[in-house]
Amino acid sequence: MRVIRVETSSATILLTEAPEPKVKDRQTGEIAKDAVSGESLMKVGVVYIDEGESSLIAVTVPETGVTDGLTVGGPVSLPGLIARPWESVFNGQARHGIAYRATAVVPGVFPAGQES
Repeated sequence: MRVIRVETSSATILLTEAPEPKVKDRQTGEIAKDAVSGESLMKVGVVYIDEGESSLIAVTVPETGVTDGLTVGGPVSLPGLIARPWESVFNGQARHGIAYRATAVVPGVFPAGQES
């Protein structure tokens, strides 16, 4: 599937869910690992606001990409953010969506005039 780079320079991104391990198998509790590096993966929830529109998205980041200083409700930056469309069949039902991944999640700043 195609990978799409997400331009974030004009967006406001706010952390809505603190980082937590990404679970690969809910029954066993197995944590998802990066297919290449083997590193544990984390997920964070953010609201992505750009040009007057907002979207709640879950973003996967490697465990080493989760930095200190993150505050729920605070601005964050997502370097290397990409979107990857996916589709699958589960229990006979076709499903599809977009998976988001970044190289890190770091504290950000509010754009000028947008401080809370």
